[in-house]
Amino acid sequence: MNDILIAGMLAGYGIAMPVGAITVLIVTLSAQTSFRVGFAGAMGTATADGLYALIAASTGAALASLLQPVARPMRWVAAAVLVLLAVKGITAALRRSRGSGTAKSIGAERPLRAYLQLLGLTILNPLTIIYFSALVLGLRNDAWTAMDSVVFVLAAFAASASWQAVLAIGGALVGRVLTSEKGRLGTAIIGNGVIVFLAAHLLLT
Repeated sequence: MNDILIAGMLAGYGIAMPVGAITVLIVTLSAQTSFRVGFAGAMGTATADGLYALIAASTGAALASLLQPVARPMRWVAAAVLVLLAVKGITAALRRSRGSGTAKSIGAERPLRAYLQLLGLTILNPLTIIYFSALVLGLRNDAWTAMDSVVFVLAAFAASASWQAVLAIGGALVGRVLTSEKGRLGTAIIGNGVIVFLAAHLLLT
């Protein structure tokens, strides 16, 4: 049981910690809006990781093999959505800097919307379930029980959620330091620019 708990936590951190477009999006969202909104988005990503861990623990490699043929189209959709969100973020920041909006208008982003947005984007990455499936297959043996599956899923979710929360906190701290319009504009351009770059990388890999 302890081995499965540790494996689940390592799996959760392993899938969550590499710097990618979702990571930058959470930090940028939290910096540009508020910790509450950024945290909601972070939990959307953690929820998707938990769902994929649950599916992997329940089905093994079955669903992973079904998703492999459509993995590339799903990544294309995710990349396209990320680019649209980045363009929207930069446009909104430029509009605010010209005086047609205010810093308070950033707060209009609702936590539920951020949660659903990040949940959907993370689900569009089928490599997550393939990753979890490979780990589950390596751990499974005749002694594997339903409780083992529960422990693995909860550990993976807890690890992912804790790391995503750290990202949201980091973004909120950046937002507190860069309170000027120029600071917010710079954060928006750099953060969303990195998202566009990583989305392009997602398309090419």
